[in-house]
Formats: sequence, structure tokens, C-alpha cells
Amino acid sequence: MMKQYKNLTGTSGVTAYEESSDGISIEFNHEAVYLYTYSSAGKRAIEKMKKLAGAGKGLSTYISQHIQDKYESKIK
Repeated sequence: MMKQYKNLTGTSGVTAYEESSDGISIEFNHEAVYLYTYSSAGKRAIEKMKKLAGAGKGLSTYISQHIQDKYESKIK
């Protein structure tokens, strides 16, 4: 079940996320959901994304600056 992203800055395109053991699914603007995994973006990057998601700040910026299109699949 996806958790609402806190969006502490109020400017993020990330609206929700769901962690798994080896990845994270991220919903953007209540529309598209992308799955990022260890194999697509690397373990270090995924663990950083999980940390930022839990903090509610910096996730969208991190993705745009470091991850870009390294997603496993687009879910919806």
C-alpha cells in the first residue's frame, strides 16, 4: 500500500511511495507510478531514495539530479 509523501517543501511532484526489499515505487502527481529497483538504479541509490521518501523532503530533486530514467518499469 502506498504511503503519502509528506512533501515538506510543498513543491515536489512526488505524491506517494511504497518500499519493497529491493526497490521503491514512486507516484508522481497522483498519476504515473514508477518502480525503481536495485538492478535498475543501484542499491545505494535505492536506499537513499527510501531515506528521502521517509523524510518527506528531497526525493524529487534527488531523482531528477541523480536517477533520471533509471527505473525498472512504469506501473501506471
